[in-house]
Amino acid sequence: MSVNRVTTRTVPEGLEGVRTPLRGRDAELAFIEARLDALDRGEGGIIRVEGPVGIGRSRILAEAAAAARRRGTRVFEGAADPDEQFVPLGPLLDGLLSGEEPLSGAVRLRDLATTPGQRFWLLQELGDRLRETARNGPLLVVLDDLQWCDDLTLLTFNTLAAGLSSHAILWLVAVRGGSVPSGVRTTLDRIRQAGARELALGALDDRATTRITEDVLGAAPEPDVLRVVRRAEGVPQLLVALLGSLREAVTIENGSARLSAGPPAPRELPSVVRRLDQLSDEARALVQTAAAVGGPATVALLAELLGRSPAALITAVRESLDADLLVESGDHLAFRHDLIREAVEAGLPLPLRQALRAQAAELPPGSAASPVERPGPSAGRAPADAAEADRLRTAAVELAATAPGPAAERSLKALELTTADAPERPRVIAETIPLLWQTGRAAQAGELGASALVTGALGPEDEARIRLALARLAVPFDFSEAVRQARAGAALPGIPVDLRGRLLAMLAVGLSMSGEHSAAEQVAVEAWETAAAAGDRSAEATLTTVRSAVSFHRMDLTEAFRQAERSAALADALGVSTSLWVPEALWHALLSNTTGRSAEALAAAEEGIRITREQGRTAATGMWLMTRSRILLEAGRLTDARADAEAAAATTDDLGPGNLADVTLRYVMMRVALHTDDQQTARAYAVEARRMRSDGAPVVRHFGSWMLALMADFEGRPDRAMAELDEVMTSPVADRPAYAGLVDPADAPVLVRLALRAGAHERAAQAVALAERLAVLNPDLTFLAATATHARGLLDNDLAPLVRAVRLYEDCPRPLARASALEDAGRKVAATRKSEAVPYFDTALALYARAGAERDVARVRRRLRAAGVRRRPSTAGLSGAWPELTAAETRVVRLVARGLTNQQVAEHLSLSPHTVSSHLRRAYTKLDISSRVELTRLVKRRDSGE
Repeated sequence: MSVNRVTTRTVPEGLEGVRTPLRGRDAELAFIEARLDALDRGEGGIIRVEGPVGIGRSRILAEAAAAARRRGTRVFEGAADPDEQFVPLGPLLDGLLSGEEPLSGAVRLRDLATTPGQRFWLLQELGDRLRETARNGPLLVVLDDLQWCDDLTLLTFNTLAAGLSSHAILWLVAVRGGSVPSGVRTTLDRIRQAGARELALGALDDRATTRITEDVLGAAPEPDVLRVVRRAEGVPQLLVALLGSLREAVTIENGSARLSAGPPAPRELPSVVRRLDQLSDEARALVQTAAAVGGPATVALLAELLGRSPAALITAVRESLDADLLVESGDHLAFRHDLIREAVEAGLPLPLRQALRAQAAELPPGSAASPVERPGPSAGRAPADAAEADRLRTAAVELAATAPGPAAERSLKALELTTADAPERPRVIAETIPLLWQTGRAAQAGELGASALVTGALGPEDEARIRLALARLAVPFDFSEAVRQARAGAALPGIPVDLRGRLLAMLAVGLSMSGEHSAAEQVAVEAWETAAAAGDRSAEATLTTVRSAVSFHRMDLTEAFRQAERSAALADALGVSTSLWVPEALWHALLSNTTGRSAEALAAAEEGIRITREQGRTAATGMWLMTRSRILLEAGRLTDARADAEAAAATTDDLGPGNLADVTLRYVMMRVALHTDDQQTARAYAVEARRMRSDGAPVVRHFGSWMLALMADFEGRPDRAMAELDEVMTSPVADRPAYAGLVDPADAPVLVRLALRAGAHERAAQAVALAERLAVLNPDLTFLAATATHARGLLDNDLAPLVRAVRLYEDCPRPLARASALEDAGRKVAATRKSEAVPYFDTALALYARAGAERDVARVRRRLRAAGVRRRPSTAGLSGAWPELTAAETRVVRLVARGLTNQQVAEHLSLSPHTVSSHLRRAYTKLDISSRVELTRLVKRRDSGE
């Protein structure tokens, strides 16, 4: 990308060198000025400018940038280009790192941008640089043509805007109205939920049209001129281009402009010519042929005139629609605006126009190209194409279990060879969607399914198959959407019993994941009967997972674990590609961890990450990373948990992290931030928690409530913390989460402590009763007995159960829970015998320090000082030669210093490259260095004892 392209994008669209005053946008400019006033007061935010092609989005952005500069606000301007979508982060980087005053550290940021495997680190660096720059004054970041942005730019923009929402940074983005790629639509939805303000640009009114006409022509227009320019229908780009073509046909007399000899013949318009030139040869030929035909035309008609099959025009049609030259009008293609059609037609030689129209008129009724009759199922599809499509579909099925990437490409190719009216096309779409999702192309998969549904021409079975695929797709991102798609599919009449069984199984999974437990149990009963009648083992595996979740909700963890083991084994035997929920083993790992089998859970997660990475299952790898982050958090490995959560966030699908991320990585990042006293990160995730509170899925709302309660307690507001839990603790019993609103049984003591500080003794007692009930129902799980005993000791303010809890925790792999019990026991002992409390505090201190829980370490040190003891800072978990670093960071640093790449380090340590990048970035920060060269020198100095 060139810097010149970025800076020239902010000139008005289509003015052909004529810089006229901005007309008809007084309200929009006043709105911009008001937001700049707020920015001067330190209030950031997001403004989305939306409108069709040529409506003046870029001009509004240019005026806003100029207004900001007049105030002394620092401005960064970037824009996307449809031809450069393959450059990850290009639009944003050009805006931030180019121009007269680029963002600080531009050289380093450009190096990161061009170094493989550094994208996550780059995102973090960008956030740090923007945050640092905003401290010195407000910033305006302008990003034009969001619809052309690559997926990484969309993710980065969304992440930075959310993460920096408390800073004086105003994001001003423009996007084309109408249909946009699903990844862009998801980004727009997310920023709308985050509070983005919207500025919709409509057509100019007649007064503005008249004033622009006078600006361009240099004289007041007569009625005959106005009749011509009104054909632009208030679209500024077309208006100015049309006026440019009128100059030779207008006579200026006595300060008025009139037509010299009636309306001029249609002419080429430079703005339309430029858009045509940006098309491929095939798309340009398609548009020119459509213009020559005159009115709306079917794809079949255009294919006949071009001597191609309709299937061969798929790419050209999509390109023409994306360029906003053509639009869909029923089963026809039409021009966005008649002036565009006239301008395209004017560029064709007259004999060619006449020949194409004559050829279209001579086509016999009922032919493949007839605009009034649809072709039959086999029309337009050569036998060779059909055979090749069948071969590709078979190959995709064979590859799906071990190589989903190549399988997806073969399925897409088969789809391209299958005509729009072929009876098997919906089934090919349903086969392609899960393959795209598994390989990290969820947005493309969703768009494919949605476009098939909107045709309205699907039979019940075809629609049901596509809805099943879309339900599977939605599971990681939107639990409620998964429920909606599965429910709609299962309700369709006359569908095969095995298909209905799978849809009901998927519905039960969605309801279970959403937290609607009673509804999930009811649907599962019907689903079992249907799956049994069909003999569907895949649906059985999925429903066994639902049974496990139901048992978990009923607090029968032993039965839940037994069912989870059975489900995981069954899914593994069937092969992951046939599973309705990929993979069931995720639930098994999470449940293992919850029941105190942390080592088993961690081993399963690491094996899952290894296998899915080898097979190229991007979606499943991200889900496993999220799962492992939860396991590491609860195992007291805070640095590793944060690194996994950050890595998962950086590798999320093109739809972005959704509900699964809410209950894993976002929750993990909040808890780690609270333990490490990282107030800024905690507040950022508190914003996410508030968004989660309004989610359609009860379980996501519950997680959000617990996160907000923890944040309020962190801020010393126990009353507010209890208020945050009101909805959860008073929700219907059937769907209320176990443990009185907690997301981990180990947090029962945390809730009791919080409730007692708020004076809510009844809620504290409720939490203890539930913890004790859970322990009684699961007598073989020592961890649950330890948690219940700990909670009881806090409620009764009794030393004996606290000491008993300490002993019980010794056999449990939950170091932070054990440290908490030790601290509570020490606190109780210190009330009367300070010296006897010291051993409790010392052990708690060592556990907290080993975990990296800096806030907890500081609190226990204060307790020790109150007991008359001062301890030197502990180096638990740190290397003697590298006291600044954790053990994990030290291992990464030493391998990097030996010359290994991030990828090689990842393979050596069985980590993801993103996790390695996270460790390395934090090591650089702690060591105050910025390059591998500096790191290598530092390692040599320390190893030599200097």
